[in-house]
Amino acid sequence: MPTELDAFDNAIISELKLDARQSVANIAAKVNLARSSVSERIKKLERNGIIRGYRVQLQQSMLTGVSAYFEIVHADKSCRDITDAIAQIPEVLTCHGISGHVDLLVFAKMASMQRLHEVRAEIDALPSVRKITTHVVMNEWL
Repeated sequence: MPTELDAFDNAIISELKLDARQSVANIAAKVNLARSSVSERIKKLERNGIIRGYRVQLQQSMLTGVSAYFEIVHADKSCRDITDAIAQIPEVLTCHGISGHVDLLVFAKMASMQRLHEVRAEIDALPSVRKITTHVVMNEWL
């Protein structure tokens, strides 16, 4: 038979949803109950399976970071002018001049997708960049 939740139980659950790491004393002050009452209610909610656990949720892209290749077409007569600027970006690991319709192939590892967007924008803002194509690494086997 399901446990009936009263206004205090719902208030405690709401507080735990906001911050499951806050102290019982803090929750007690917010819901107008004694610490011992809040503690007992939390234990009862856990025993009855209403609260099934507490966990850390990480932003997925922060677990191992993100890698990407940037194909760059530029208007400079020499690659040196643009590569000096690209070398100033700490996340850039390699920069190769290649044959074909693309001038440079840049490899970078970033801490997050947000930083990937920032690095891409930084490269794209260079005056001689005519086109940039981003390839996010999905798997790495070797």
